Amino acid sequence: MMKRSKNSSSDRLSDSSSIRDEEIEWEMRPGGMLVQKRCTKPDAIATPNMIVKIAYGAVRYEISINSQATFGELKKLLASETGLQPVEQQLIFRGKGRENGNYLDKCGVKDRSKIVLVEDPSSKEKRYIEMRRNAKIQSAHRAISDISMELDKLAEQVSTIDKIISSGKNVPEVQITILAEMLMRQAIKLESISAEGDASAQKSLQ
Repeated sequence: MMKRSKNSSSDRLSDSSSIRDEEIEWEMRPGGMLVQKRCTKPDAIATPNMIVKIAYGAVRYEISINSQATFGELKKLLASETGLQPVEQQLIFRGKGRENGNYLDKCGVKDRSKIVLVEDPSSKEKRYIEMRRNAKIQSAHRAISDISMELDKLAEQVSTIDKIISSGKNVPEVQITILAEMLMRQAIKLESISAEGDASAQKSLQ
């Protein structure tokens, strides 16, 4: 008959305690960023800042940041320097893209370390689509403005003809026909313009 070890119960408790110790705890940083919680002691010495070198294309930046900061916090500092919002940035260190919640020091970032910044491909595509959309809207604005100017000129001619007829004088029928055709031509041009946003509202007013 196999004897049961007296220490088996305590061993299981020890193993369970070890598993709990290995569980990762998370904390919410200012700005809503979720990062791995650090075990800090009340009498811990404040960590110093370091300088990290950022390569963004042909441009170079030197950013002062706490060594225990996250890559997400570094992105916020870079936003004011580069004009790229944090969601548009991708930081690469040692050939690997880093997540916002990764700590700089835990990933091996040290003073004077080099980090590569690239614009996130999806953000670049989104920006390109937005630029094309804005260009299309601006083009529609110009086309509608041109038609509006022509309609104003034709409206003056209509007003002149109306005054002549009201005074009892005759207006050549060909003149009225030509004016009607010109108005119709501008109406067709206006209808053919594909407009969005403010341009659509401008089109409706004509």
